[in-house]
Amino acid sequence: MRKPRDFDSELKALADKAKAIKERRVRQLGELVAATGADALDADLLAGALLGAVALKDAATKEGWRKAGAAFFQNKAHRPAPRPEQRAEGTLPLDGGAAPR
Repeated sequence: MRKPRDFDSELKALADKAKAIKERRVRQLGELVAATGADALDADLLAGALLGAVALKDAATKEGWRKAGAAFFQNKAHRPAPRPEQRAEGTLPLDGGAAPR
């Protein structure tokens, strides 16, 4: 006689694996945001940009973004895109305004 399968434990194991995969995906997305330098953006701006990218129907623009992304991942250094507002640590802006946070 065959041993009966424990479906409950198998389902729990699958649910745990799915949860771990989702957590890893979220962590990797956060790492990607930091690696690209997008962590300096306001959360509302970043969310708006992502929503715009999702809603975009222009295939040529999406292909250009895809190529830029592929080039980013092929670059071993993974340097963030240059930002004009970047300053050396501890320096003040030239206009005398408050430094962005």
